[in-house]
Amino acid sequence: MNQSFFIAAVGAHQQLKRLTVHSNNIANLNTYGFKAEKSRFASLMYDDLKAVGEATEGAAAARGEGGEFEMLSSGVGAALWTTDTDFKGGALEETRRDQDYAIAGDGFFAVADLVTGDITLTRDGAFVISELMRPTGEVDEDGEDILERIYYLSDNEGRFVLSDTGGMIEVEDEHEPQPVGIFDYMNYDGMEHINDTRFRAIDKNGGIRQGEGELMRGFIEMSNADLAEEMTKVIESQRAYGMALKMVQTSDEIETTINGLRG
Repeated sequence: MNQSFFIAAVGAHQQLKRLTVHSNNIANLNTYGFKAEKSRFASLMYDDLKAVGEATEGAAAARGEGGEFEMLSSGVGAALWTTDTDFKGGALEETRRDQDYAIAGDGFFAVADLVTGDITLTRDGAFVISELMRPTGEVDEDGEDILERIYYLSDNEGRFVLSDTGGMIEVEDEHEPQPVGIFDYMNYDGMEHINDTRFRAIDKNGGIRQGEGELMRGFIEMSNADLAEEMTKVIESQRAYGMALKMVQTSDEIETTINGLRG
């Protein structure tokens, strides 16, 4: 297959993937605590091609050739190698709601799944008071566990918010500030992006430590995606996609012409 056709086809496909990244950023412009993703491209393999021409005497001798052609490096396109998360803070908006929290500075809130115990990190501090029936450790006359009703701070999706001591925050007065913990890592490189607002630390992030950010009650952190920047990236991808398709069409026309000449 003509290499130009392959390069163009790969380029068009990769630009579609890039559009997906930036369209997701735009879709989450109003998502609390959202962190935008940045697309990063990398070159694919290179081939050494023999080109007609006068090679230098030294280069020809090194290859044991007569110097009647030279080697040229030809690339086979680029691909979306990875997407990096931009962890810079978003704007803080005052809500005056009792259980809304934001972090001014570095750090994350930590939430734990009640079923699996899985702990994930988020900058979305729009918390709510949830209800839970918990065994007291005692049984009634029928041998059934006696349950007590407790109220705890949650992310409204079944996970509880960790306190500054790492435990569940039991709420006695919904209008009072709660001891929400701020946690942090030495670096964020490679942190797993679970969904639009939650992350999971991996080994290379180091050990968890107390965050140095300031807890702001009655505030919420907005998305850090910039609409102007995202729209610019979308336009770039659209134009690159159109050029790649034009290259596919041109390569196909060339192949058709060559095949016609052979006949």
